[in-house]
Amino acid sequence: MSGATHPAGRALFVVTILTGSFLLFLVQPMIARMALPQLGGAPNVWNSAMLVYQALLLAGYGYAHCLGKMPVRRAAKIHLVLLVLAGVTLPVGLAHLPSPAPGWEVLWVPALFVVTIGPVFFLVSAQAPLMQRWFALQPGAGEPWALYAASNIGSFAGLLAYPLLAEPLLSIHMQSLVWSLGYGLLIVLIALAARARWATQPAPAAAEQPLDGEAHAVGWPRILLWLGLSAVPSGLMLSTTTHLTTDVFAMPLLWVIPLGLYLLSFAIAFSDRRELAGLFTRAAPLIILLAGGMAMVSRGSGSMVLAMSGVMLLFVVAVVLHTRLYDSRPPAAQLTLFYFVMSAGGALGGLFTGLIAPVVFDWVWEHPLLVLAAALLMPLLPICDWRRMPGLDPGMARVAVAVLFLVAVFLAIRLLDDTLQAELPLSRLWFTGGIVVIGLLVVPWRAAFVAVLVLLMFAQGGVETARASFQGARTRSYFGIYTVRDYPSLHLRTLAHGTTLHGQQSTDRAAECMPMTYYGPGSGAAIALTNARKLFGGNARVGVVGLGTGTLAAFYQPGEHWRFYEIDPAVLKLSLNRTFTYLTDCAHRPEVALGDARVELARAAPGSLDVLAVDAFSSDAIPLHLLTDEAIGVYLRALSPGGLLLIHISNRYIELEPVLAAVAKHRGLTAAVRDDNPHDRTVLTASSWVLMTRDPGQLKVLAAARPDAPWTKLMAPAPHVWTDDHASILPYIRWANLVGKP
Repeated sequence: MSGATHPAGRALFVVTILTGSFLLFLVQPMIARMALPQLGGAPNVWNSAMLVYQALLLAGYGYAHCLGKMPVRRAAKIHLVLLVLAGVTLPVGLAHLPSPAPGWEVLWVPALFVVTIGPVFFLVSAQAPLMQRWFALQPGAGEPWALYAASNIGSFAGLLAYPLLAEPLLSIHMQSLVWSLGYGLLIVLIALAARARWATQPAPAAAEQPLDGEAHAVGWPRILLWLGLSAVPSGLMLSTTTHLTTDVFAMPLLWVIPLGLYLLSFAIAFSDRRELAGLFTRAAPLIILLAGGMAMVSRGSGSMVLAMSGVMLLFVVAVVLHTRLYDSRPPAAQLTLFYFVMSAGGALGGLFTGLIAPVVFDWVWEHPLLVLAAALLMPLLPICDWRRMPGLDPGMARVAVAVLFLVAVFLAIRLLDDTLQAELPLSRLWFTGGIVVIGLLVVPWRAAFVAVLVLLMFAQGGVETARASFQGARTRSYFGIYTVRDYPSLHLRTLAHGTTLHGQQSTDRAAECMPMTYYGPGSGAAIALTNARKLFGGNARVGVVGLGTGTLAAFYQPGEHWRFYEIDPAVLKLSLNRTFTYLTDCAHRPEVALGDARVELARAAPGSLDVLAVDAFSSDAIPLHLLTDEAIGVYLRALSPGGLLLIHISNRYIELEPVLAAVAKHRGLTAAVRDDNPHDRTVLTASSWVLMTRDPGQLKVLAAARPDAPWTKLMAPAPHVWTDDHASILPYIRWANLVGKP
């Protein structure tokens, strides 16, 4: 059958590309959601998943490049057979691997994703460049590049469909089945596309020229440019995810936004209509000065301004660099090579951000470094090129630039002084605006522009961020970035994970065992733990999920047996090296189990605990996998019949009471919440602790022990119980808190 006999219009190839890309980016969050019970919700888990996806995408593009050099008949047979063979691994299900040893999560997590989804993802990822290649083979078909924009629209739609539709409406099992049906549809569409080009042949240059010859024909400088233009947006997408969830908003829903904007940038950059891409390119210097100037802020306010500036910066940079990538594209015969190199650049950016940076840096230094790299690579179009003013020779222009830079240095120093001496003075806005204007004036001189951007970064938080690094105040691990700060005048030492305070301790030896922050005398944890002896006798057995500073150890009473569960070795080290001494000085030899608490508790002997306090925050929110019905079942199994389960739910963005009320109702438990709002906010923090027990009498004892600190009824239960198979945070987000600092 000839291509002329069975012409395939653009629509078939667009639908095939849209379908494949939709499935590709629908499965990414689906697999990450499947892995929650084993991996928790740390931002680096998502970054590890993205690194695997980028590596598989690179392999898929390399595979498409090889197929694109073959006759369609042969390539289609190979591709369709492999697609059918990979289909035997469906429906998608999480692979069963032994739990990782502490510290090996950085390798174990990618291995889990590769084994789970690798073959299918590899083959589906090839369809976008391969379909474009086949589309372009027929004379008169037209340029294929806009089809890549369609591919990214499909990817963007798939990514949004997961949190908005798939997760709220379908269980994990049903999601997997629906995705498998979509995979079958994709095979049919690819077969139809192959039939439409069945007799067409690649042009001799594309069919016979070896890969090395193609690379030589394009030129290595051009290939290196493609690598840089694709690596920086990819790395910036992941660093923005880490930066936002660590230092601005500690909210898991944000994780899909950077990836979504990254994908959408391709739709603009690769569009046939160039007006919008040109508009972004002209606006880029202003955006990178305003938003990129805040890239070194490490003590975020949790405001929408910082969050929006971060995602806007990513989007603009991605559009502009991908536009330059598109403008440097080769002829259509080199299409698959172009996409292969572009995918290699994306993988390099992910490798730097996902694997190298967490080991090398103590903070997300990769974020400002990538912003600076973007400034070095993006086209800089001056709003007003005053170099060409009549009577202004090049020497005078250089002198003017030097004077402008000195003025920027002066303004940066003033801005830094005001930042240290007063909170948000009006003059700060003027100083910032002055530096931005100078940056725009020196746009024709790239080195001067980048230097002004560096000044702005350091003046708006970089000095404080660098000082904390030089002082060794930070610890970075796979699970987060922890900052220890001392306040000598207050005799306090604090531990923060991003913007979230995780505890503090008095540096005065006489007060080192005094509970602080969320654990004051009126908190639910304090009431339950101080009365443990009354409820369970002198040998009460207490378990704590989440170590933090170890503050709960301050409630230890002689004769009790305590056991902490902590997933992050870096957090445990802060207690063992006596940065915080609650664990070593306030309790008598408590045990510490290093690993995921849910896994460790599942191994514990039934009824081996009397009190279990779940205090495991991932920055500002408890990991979802610790609140499902199955997780509560694990806790209840470990508790004695009259045991107490305490769950700390204090956070800014997710309403957890209805979720726990639904579980309590489902399991027939007595449940109540203790909302503590202490008057002394210098060392104490408002907190909410939910208590669950099989024995209603236990709650009565606690209420009688502290009548001045009442326990109250939980909110109305959620319509559905969260399970490992079906849970969505979307209905429980406190949207009002997203518009500013609550």
